[in-house]
Amino acid sequence: MAAKKKENAQVAEWMYEIIRSPVVTEKSTRGSEHGQVTFKVPTTATKPQVKAAVEALFKVKVKGVNTLTTKGKTKVFKGIKAFRSDVKKAIVTLEPGQTIDVGTGV
Repeated sequence: MAAKKKENAQVAEWMYEIIRSPVVTEKSTRGSEHGQVTFKVPTTATKPQVKAAVEALFKVKVKGVNTLTTKGKTKVFKGIKAFRSDVKKAIVTLEPGQTIDVGTGV
């Protein structure tokens, strides 16, 4: 019994690492009208991992997951070059009738 609790704790910890934060922008808010929620995820995260994490953490049914990677830019500030890191976003489409309130914490 104790081994099962430990296994569930590890899975939950792993899932919290997959879903880093919600993306709250004008475009992602328009997606919420169609049952979509956007999250920042690690660049190594896969669609099945994102789907499992969202379903377990928010207790909703996921219809589909789309991902996109935004490549980092080179920026110059006062003559010093700096590089922004790559960012991966996951757009999660929920089943009809399911919602996630991104304003509250998990």
